[in-house]
Amino acid sequence: MDQETLFSADRSQAPLAEQKRPDTFERLVGQGHILNDRFRRILESDRWAGLVFWGPPGTGKTSLAKIISGFTKRKFHLLSGVTCGVKEIKEVLDASKQDYRLGKLAHILFIDEIHRLNKAQQDVLLPFLEEGSIRFIGATTENPSFELNNALASRSLIFQFKALSKEDVLVLLRRAAPTSYPFAELVLERVADLSGGDARRALTLLDHLCLTRPQGELITLEDLEKVCDSQSLYYDKHGEAHHDTISAFIKSVRGSDPDAAVYYLARMLESGEDPLFIARRLIILASEDIGNANPAGLMIANSAFQAVHAIGMPEGRIILAQATTYLACSEKSNRSYVAINKAQDEIKRSGTLEIPLAIRNAAKNYQYPQDHASGWVKQEYLPRELKGKKFYEPSLHGQEKRFFDFLKARATD
Repeated sequence: MDQETLFSADRSQAPLAEQKRPDTFERLVGQGHILNDRFRRILESDRWAGLVFWGPPGTGKTSLAKIISGFTKRKFHLLSGVTCGVKEIKEVLDASKQDYRLGKLAHILFIDEIHRLNKAQQDVLLPFLEEGSIRFIGATTENPSFELNNALASRSLIFQFKALSKEDVLVLLRRAAPTSYPFAELVLERVADLSGGDARRALTLLDHLCLTRPQGELITLEDLEKVCDSQSLYYDKHGEAHHDTISAFIKSVRGSDPDAAVYYLARMLESGEDPLFIARRLIILASEDIGNANPAGLMIANSAFQAVHAIGMPEGRIILAQATTYLACSEKSNRSYVAINKAQDEIKRSGTLEIPLAIRNAAKNYQYPQDHASGWVKQEYLPRELKGKKFYEPSLHGQEKRFFDFLKARATD
């Protein structure tokens, strides 16, 4: 077969996710909390200026933008925040403005990954939105509160998309599965499980599965596992997935749940997270959340960081698992963390108060504690204005109870 016959520009050769993109509201799966009567009335009024769709990948943001274009009968322009600049944006805006001034419908400008545009690029849209000569739709996986200019956000209606449920993904898979490929029981359900609520990922896996077998041959769970061996879980190291997963990991350790903690650890490692990033977070946690309830926690976490740095992966996962489960099962105290916060707040409030003369450098009337039989002497260390102020108050957990008893005994001497 020659190359011209083998390769084709026919739409049937496009990725399955693109071939099966829905073209009506009725065929868009999921997002029922958005696709309601209120949303339809917004579109039918035709008075909206900007819409921002915020949510995980593969949840229908681009599809809904294209459906809106068809529904409102407006010209549709798609740009990517990754590759476009002011020049490309201005070309679309000017073309739409020209039609608008001729009495035609303003165009729809859809910018995917709008969070990748800098402030100057976003600001280009503002005067066109003000006069109504463009209809703007932006899509982002990041929280618009942090990534969009206030001026642009205030001119837009923001809708949060949710990851698709397993049932939603199964609807898409059954609709898209080619009739020429029989699937063993549970294959589609397993694909839905692996998708993480991402329709594009689910359809891409399905597409790859169909490429592993000739037409008519049964596709099995074993075929799926082979495909998955070469795939990685979706995990944007700089996006919401990154922050949500590390947050769940830290909170599971803090909450003394080693099972949940090691699960999120595995999830991060399988997704390609930097193991040293995880180890650094464990060091912070060991001091912030375990502290003096178990001072060995900090040594364990620091040793884990050094060991992972020395040996790397995949063996580093064992060290991280040991440190994670140890810290999860340790007594917890955040009293050191609370103490430094209180002290810093006091300094912001009262400034740099005068240090007592007795404890200044080369002071002649300083009492050296070790010169006394108990190794302690009653002496004022805080500035006069803060006499009796408590910043560190030990808990009654683990080793820290000894500190509590120690300080209580000194207070009564």
